Amino acid sequence: MTTDNPIEPGSLITDAIDAAEELRDPLDGLVERATIDPGAPFTPDVLERLATLKKDDRGAFESLRAQLKEAGCRVTALDEAIAEENGGIDRRDLTQADILIDLAQSAELFHAPDGTGFADLDINGHRETWAIRGKAFRRWLARRFFEATQGAPSSEALQSALNVIEATAQFDAPERAVNIRVAGFDDRIYLDLGDESWRAVEIDAGGWRVIDKPPARFRRAAGMKPLPMPVPGGSLEALRPFLNLKSDTDFVLVVAWLLACLRNRGPYPVIVLSGEQGSAKSTFSAILRAMIDPNTAPLRALPREDRDLFIAASNGHVLAFDNVSGLPAWISDTLCRLATGGGFAVRQLYTDQDEVLFDATRPVILNGIEDIVTRPDLADRAVFLTLEPIPDKHRRPEVELWAAFEEERPRILGVLLDAVVEGLRRLPETRLEKLPRMADFALWATACESALWPADTFWSAYCGNRDEAIEGVIEADPIAAAVRIVMATRTDWTGTASDLLGALSQVVGERVAKSKTWPDGPRALGGRLRRAATFLRKIGIEISFGREGRARTRTILIATTANYTTPERAGPRPSASSAPSASAQNSNLVNGFAVSPLRPVVNLADGRADGNCRNGAPTVRTDPLINNTGTDADGTDANRLVQSAPEKTVTPGWRMRI
Repeated sequence: MTTDNPIEPGSLITDAIDAAEELRDPLDGLVERATIDPGAPFTPDVLERLATLKKDDRGAFESLRAQLKEAGCRVTALDEAIAEENGGIDRRDLTQADILIDLAQSAELFHAPDGTGFADLDINGHRETWAIRGKAFRRWLARRFFEATQGAPSSEALQSALNVIEATAQFDAPERAVNIRVAGFDDRIYLDLGDESWRAVEIDAGGWRVIDKPPARFRRAAGMKPLPMPVPGGSLEALRPFLNLKSDTDFVLVVAWLLACLRNRGPYPVIVLSGEQGSAKSTFSAILRAMIDPNTAPLRALPREDRDLFIAASNGHVLAFDNVSGLPAWISDTLCRLATGGGFAVRQLYTDQDEVLFDATRPVILNGIEDIVTRPDLADRAVFLTLEPIPDKHRRPEVELWAAFEEERPRILGVLLDAVVEGLRRLPETRLEKLPRMADFALWATACESALWPADTFWSAYCGNRDEAIEGVIEADPIAAAVRIVMATRTDWTGTASDLLGALSQVVGERVAKSKTWPDGPRALGGRLRRAATFLRKIGIEISFGREGRARTRTILIATTANYTTPERAGPRPSASSAPSASAQNSNLVNGFAVSPLRPVVNLADGRADGNCRNGAPTVRTDPLINNTGTDADGTDANRLVQSAPEKTVTPGWRMRI
């Protein structure tokens, strides 16, 4: 009689582990087995495992399904077998819309703040963001349907599925902001490179870097072109040869505008280029846009209505309008809203109550032969540059110019990104003694400039440019120019709008008083005065409106500011650089544009030591604006004739030009 050896407990555990290790996952090596045996995926254990994987991890299932299809497996039949495994439902019993909705589950849905539905899709290993109602998502969904069924969905089924998918994105998915080209997220700025891999540049106070999956969502509009991969270690002077600029101050302002474009929030100044034909205005505009937001159609004509302008703003970060001959009043007001932030609403088609809302803040480029900005509200938001004509001997083919620019563009972009890093680091502590209309732009450019130039370089250049804008707008407005002439021999003037209209008409003469730009009555004059009041105040002329007497007659009071000081008497200020002579300018070897090394702020433009933006000699242009159009607005009534007597002496410091 023999006795069995006792079994150790540890041996039982070891045997169980060995037996468990021998149980292989049916999906291991399935793709290789399917290549040899097409029936391998249809075995019961594999179907059961595939059904579980589809339920637990749809992404992994779709990836394995795609590999099996490449291996030659009949995935349509496999889907039917898996459906039967899940409960006996044959895919052939499902409607096309049900199949489309099921296929869309592999996308990550969300909605924008305005309710628009979007989907994040995994395309070739990277994330792409598409609008659910966009053509790209519809094509992707139709392609997935064809892969699954070897057929095409009907238009009705596709539309029904999109309705359900969009509703799911709006009510059952999170809300995320969707941006175009530039975005902000958690105190960081993201710049969409626009390449096939949907990479972006991440910028913070510690530096910048290129990342594959930015947390900010971007969408791609038609016509967007990719930016080059930025390269560190470049020089900003590499940009100078491609821009037809005549002074250092102009170059400082252009770079400041580019840095503003790289920020995810406005306000953004409107850059206005003027000059005679042959001064490279169009090329200048195209290069500026190519630095930040390249597009297949970089330059466009002005739109004919607000709706078209805001649609363009919704599909591009930078807007560039070429060969502008004049700005009607309505588009000037719309550009003001676009520069500092505003919206536009229009009734949605085929509805009675729903609205489509457009809300955008965008950088804008305007160029034209004539001086096109004449309204003070837009001029106060603009940067003006006058381009000099290029001699024939310095011209070069566009192909050659753009080839040289494309070679330098990665390094130029790297320098701009370095300046943005500095701006993010220094912005919280940046202060200005006086804030202009575009205060956020001025603070941002000042914070960034320490990476490029000495302190106050931008402020001096910007002040000089604003001074020239003030002078130009006043000269372009016959009412403002006439008020300045009248007040050149007075310290104050009081009377009704009718009195003032008569006095101004006498000053300008019969020809101007009968022109279309002259107000046709007291009411129109009041509106023109209110528009001109801001810039007149900056040259020391204050306009106020009130009522007098028991009849409460509307009156206008015009007075010169007692403590106003002319630029010639403005006290100590940095010295201005002398104007370079023609022989002293160096012709650039690339395109003949004048190039000179950038000097500190004290050599760029005149500026008051107290930070006031009233400078002496013009720094950008001598006579930037001409008379263009007039507008009617609310004004004052004319009931009585009262005005002060003229003074016998001219107010000290005033100049009069007729």
